[in-house]
Amino acid sequence: MRWVNIAVITIFVIATLIFAVQNFQSVTVTFLNFRITAPHALLIAVIYLLGMVTGGSVWALMRRAYKGVRSA
Repeated sequence: MRWVNIAVITIFVIATLIFAVQNFQSVTVTFLNFRITAPHALLIAVIYLLGMVTGGSVWALMRRAYKGVRSA
């Protein structure tokens, strides 16, 4: 089973590297008065990481709230 996990991770990393190389052109993103120009792949990676952080925070908050309801 360990080799299957390593194979899946390797395939994912290779696909991610191919995506990054193919999408390295610069794009401009505007939000309110803020404007940033960066490579497309970099912006997607940053947005993905922000989603992981906020998703993890919401999950932890829901788990803590559920434990509080169960103990009361």
